[in-house]
Amino acid sequence: MVKIFDYFYIFATIFFTVYGQLILKVRISKYGALPADFFEKLKFLILLLFDPGIFSGFLAAFLASLAWMATMTKFDLSYAYPFMSLNFVIVILLSYIVLDEPISLNNVVGVALIVIGTIVAAKG
Repeated sequence: MVKIFDYFYIFATIFFTVYGQLILKVRISKYGALPADFFEKLKFLILLLFDPGIFSGFLAAFLASLAWMATMTKFDLSYAYPFMSLNFVIVILLSYIVLDEPISLNNVVGVALIVIGTIVAAKG
């Protein structure tokens, strides 16, 4: 029997996934473009790896994985997985709010279709 608290695992997965994506974009943007030269590229990526914000994004991905494993103990995959599509919705909205990225009509229509699809899939 599913309890309301069990949904915490789904929402924790979404939260940590979204946080990880946003913090990676915010921090990586501070470093500029990826260099073309192989060794400069390698140096650049190692520098990124040791950035505390980027590291927190990796930690968030790990925590999202743990929350997802807990989710799998509580729900059927076919029920829980459609909720992961909400990551797209939240990332697009927060990209607009936090990163000042534009949202096009295609983004709005796509997000609306994702929300509708999630509702339909969740009702099973």
